[in-house]
Amino acid sequence: MPETVFHQTFDNGLTLLGYPMPHLRSAAVNILVPAGCSRDPKGEEGMASILSDMITRGAGKRNNRELTLAMDAIGFDRACSPGPINMRVWGSSLARNLPQSMEFLADILLRPQLPKKELAAAKALALQEIQALEDDPKRKTLVELGKKHFPFPLGNDPRGTAEGIRAITSTSLERYWKDHFKPEGAILAVAGNLEWKVLRDQVEKLFGKWKGKKGPELKLQPAPGGVHHIPKETEQVQIGFAWPSVPPTHPEYFNAVGMVNVLSGGMSSRLFTEVREKRGLCYSVWASYKNVNNLGAITCYAGTTTDKAQETLDVLFDQLKKLEKGIKEEEVRRVKIGIKSSLLIQEESSSSRAGSIASDWYYYGRVRPLEEIQKAVDGLTTEKILKHAKKFPPKKITLVTLGARPLKPPV
Repeated sequence: MPETVFHQTFDNGLTLLGYPMPHLRSAAVNILVPAGCSRDPKGEEGMASILSDMITRGAGKRNNRELTLAMDAIGFDRACSPGPINMRVWGSSLARNLPQSMEFLADILLRPQLPKKELAAAKALALQEIQALEDDPKRKTLVELGKKHFPFPLGNDPRGTAEGIRAITSTSLERYWKDHFKPEGAILAVAGNLEWKVLRDQVEKLFGKWKGKKGPELKLQPAPGGVHHIPKETEQVQIGFAWPSVPPTHPEYFNAVGMVNVLSGGMSSRLFTEVREKRGLCYSVWASYKNVNNLGAITCYAGTTTDKAQETLDVLFDQLKKLEKGIKEEEVRRVKIGIKSSLLIQEESSSSRAGSIASDWYYYGRVRPLEEIQKAVDGLTTEKILKHAKKFPPKKITLVTLGARPLKPPV
């Protein structure tokens, strides 16, 4: 049975998407607002992160405690976080409480109180997050890899910097909200047990008077790339590297995903088997596809010990080279099963579906039917993935290591 996805773009530029899932008792909302961390003001890095905290500390006529209690009273589970481009606000509740949940979201987005007396607490929490990064070498390595591999400011860390957090004031926070929380380019996606006409009318009533044009296009600066080392006296070594891949909108996208899953699609994948299990070189190893504003990349990570670090890096690159020499049918079958399992889970979750249709609309300007995605996955073959691996080999690699001493990049 074909999927039904309702769509309405209002006069102010806000796009509403509705995906009925009548077999569920829940409904989920996923909102993208073009106010991500790549737009953090210079000298106030971390602004988007602070705003994502502050917009729920009181909104409309309710202060922080009143808003929290009111949302908890209807079981409205919610969260907010900044990505590179968009601020993502999402939540879920029983379907019968969807209208009230939408009212809460309208207050949060359009009428946040941004209480001055609570800014210090929000900044203190943000500074703790930044400090915690120093105690998490894996995450620190991957954060630095993002900064070095993607063009500035797309590689910005949402956490910002300690100096940037300290510089934020109530005035600059309110200015950032006014400048970037605009309906043009915003996407509001709802999935679950919903009535489209009722939802559309309520959204028009709640958000129809929201005004404003989205900000100018980002001016990107070339990525640093290259080889970088973070010195830290420790017995463990963190290895992260990335190279360019195709974007999600590229015809080769699913071949890229298939290739990554051959490398790192579970405990029977090549990296886990060859690097960890057979040789015992590292305690953690994986590869993943990453996309930032339609710039694709393949990211690899390994955590190991100082004495095995260089060998781990060498073997990782050797496995990448071997990928171009051949792929087994059994590997492709496993990849297909894994991707289809993820699709099945997504199809049964209103939260997952709300998130995916919002992302689809942002990147494709439409919602891809699950049947279309499944057909693309079914079409994966050893020949297609192998051809992709040869066509898009690891080149222009960005390497970041963290440990006592730097490693020698493989040739």
